[in-house]
Amino acid sequence: MTAPLPDLLIEPIVRAALAEDLGRAGDVTGAACIPADARMNAVFAVRRDGRISGLDCARLAVKVMDPDARFEALVADGDDASAGTELARVWGNARALLAAERVALNLLCRMSGVATLTRAYVRAVEGTGAKIVCTRKTTPGLRALEKYAVRCGGGINHRYGLDDAILIKDNHVAVCGGVGPALARARAEVGHLMKIELEVDSLGQLEEALPFRPDVVMLDNFSPEHLRAAVALAKGKVVLEASGGVNLDTVRAIAETGVDVISVGALTHSAPVLDVGLDAI
Repeated sequence: MTAPLPDLLIEPIVRAALAEDLGRAGDVTGAACIPADARMNAVFAVRRDGRISGLDCARLAVKVMDPDARFEALVADGDDASAGTELARVWGNARALLAAERVALNLLCRMSGVATLTRAYVRAVEGTGAKIVCTRKTTPGLRALEKYAVRCGGGINHRYGLDDAILIKDNHVAVCGGVGPALARARAEVGHLMKIELEVDSLGQLEEALPFRPDVVMLDNFSPEHLRAAVALAKGKVVLEASGGVNLDTVRAIAETGVDVISVGALTHSAPVLDVGLDAI
């Protein structure tokens, strides 16, 4: 089971989304059509098969709008659900629930879509030993939620931001004057707990990098043939990460080359939402 994110991290995102939706005058439709004291019972239900993530976002959207509302989750984040499955039931003030509906669904659908796509990649490489990881190609402001959704799908998180690991990419190498100078400078600057990863685009760069002992080498847009050659050269010396051009049609062949990690930007930048609805009962 994936450890949930604390409400402290989720609630500011939910409140900002609600403020954006409520605008300058609040929900004018609800105020015009719904009596102030009307009550509503409703159910969140998934409309196609998928992996669930984001139930706490839905709960907090409801509770921010109606602190006295009841929210009963019927499944957990990380569970698989078939089309028609009830995910949660809510009871509360009708105006509040209807005002919270779109934000709750936007986040729940988005995160469940990320989890569902991640699940597909993880299943595609089963038995190879390769791990599926996400990237920083996330929706601005939603990175913590989307990376949590990747974990719900069975994937692993890459670095969260620019501050938690060194990743020397092609432009860093170009400015520094080569792989060796870039790695030497990084090694001289960082503390003993900071990992160093280097992106390379050729076997020659990989060979050049190994004496500098990077922790991870990202093999960028390598063909399966070149990935196998890289594994033969460096397996066990560094963690080998394949990246670039990865999709569900290619990921199995990439994993079978023997790389340790496969990073997939599509997990977060191209995941279709999982269709979830809220219906009065």
